[in-house]
Amino acid sequence: MATFKDFRNKVKPNWCPGCGDFSVLAAMQRAFANLGLEPEDVAIVSGIGCSGRISGYVNAYGFHGIHGRALPIAQGLKLANRELTVVAAGGDGDGFAIGMGHTIHAIRRNVDITYIVMDNQVYGLTKGQTSPRSEMGFKTKSTPKGSIEAPLAPMEMALTAGAGFVAQAVSSDLKQLTHIIEEGIKHKGFSLINVYSPCVTYNKVNTYDWFKEHLVNLEKDESYDPSDRQAAMQKLMEHNGLVTGIIYQNKDRKSYEDLIPGFRETALCKQDLKITQEQFDKLVAEFA
Repeated sequence: MATFKDFRNKVKPNWCPGCGDFSVLAAMQRAFANLGLEPEDVAIVSGIGCSGRISGYVNAYGFHGIHGRALPIAQGLKLANRELTVVAAGGDGDGFAIGMGHTIHAIRRNVDITYIVMDNQVYGLTKGQTSPRSEMGFKTKSTPKGSIEAPLAPMEMALTAGAGFVAQAVSSDLKQLTHIIEEGIKHKGFSLINVYSPCVTYNKVNTYDWFKEHLVNLEKDESYDPSDRQAAMQKLMEHNGLVTGIIYQNKDRKSYEDLIPGFRETALCKQDLKITQEQFDKLVAEFA
């Protein structure tokens, strides 16, 4: 059985020292091992940005796509080989700006994949511009007098769009983050996990200390029921979205694969797609 060390490769991450993405990488590797997966069982598809490099740092199948396009690739991959555990990964700019249309439709479609967004509320790879998750008043090179745009609320958006699994974590809590990734992978359908992953170089506001002061852990509230969608929205609004834990889970919603008539349990890529000459001639005759 593989351990988390088996999901490491020899590629050294080039993230800045202290970057929150290191913990996301470690949590992902630990989650795969805890679930009893082997490296050949896993595929990671990533977009562009510092976070997008993560597909190259895991000893598994990896695909580094283009900006905002990780989800279409990940969904196609899963439909071709439903035996794979498919994880898409990207940053808040990748998933909630240029890739926002794909995020909404992936939620609606509900293919059985897990999407991890590393949310540092800034564009780090291009040296610090305002992102769709930056707070109003946030000063960067692109908004030197402070952002005048309201930040996107991804958890509220996901609930409104009908997501079946909505969760949030912070990279400094490796134990909770690992647990949430495990639960997201086990969930049958699309799972959205937003991870606060501080950018220590270009975001001096939303730091580790800031999150420690502001985040509320829903797992410490024994009365909280993650199957109650209305309560989930209310809790998010009470705390301005600053919560961690599994916010909402609908275990009854069927995945896209389960709703396709005749979709076989055997992966498409492993099926024998050969047809006889008689079947071929019959098929051609239908279009003659």
